[in-house]
Amino acid sequence: MNKSISLLLSSVFALGLSVPAHAAGPNDAQIAAIVVAANTVDIDAGKQAETKSKNKDVRAFAKRMVADHTGVNQQATALVQKLHVTPEDNDTSKSLTQGGETTRTRLAGLSGKAYDKAYVDNEVTYHQTVLDALDKTLIPNASNAELKALLVKVRPAFVAHLEHAKHIQAELK
Repeated sequence: MNKSISLLLSSVFALGLSVPAHAAGPNDAQIAAIVVAANTVDIDAGKQAETKSKNKDVRAFAKRMVADHTGVNQQATALVQKLHVTPEDNDTSKSLTQGGETTRTRLAGLSGKAYDKAYVDNEVTYHQTVLDALDKTLIPNASNAELKALLVKVRPAFVAHLEHAKHIQAELK
């Protein structure tokens, strides 16, 4: 992972993640763990929003996040099983998981419009961060052609999620 992605993740999750500039990119097993962690974080956030939000658009978006990210995780899990690759936890996957827990805890203390705004703002930032990671780190460093193809295949869904979140964000102002 390059230093700019590391800094971006740290600013989003306030976890102080740091990787030396000369660090090699993640290997396929680490990429698999990052993909699963990133999707799981959004699944968990979506499940929380489905129960906490009273806004029908926010709940519908959250339900879509749960469904779509569950589907990506199923595809990733099937692929790594086919390739006999065991996802390898790494600083990034661990930071994503911890950041997701921290965010859900923070959001749990909010309600009503404050919750909706904070959840959607987080979704905008999160999806932009994931897209940046896909483009600058995950896709370029995937050495297995099938893994790279899966990452490229799911990228448009992340773009759609980002645009959808931005649309809801504008409506919540």
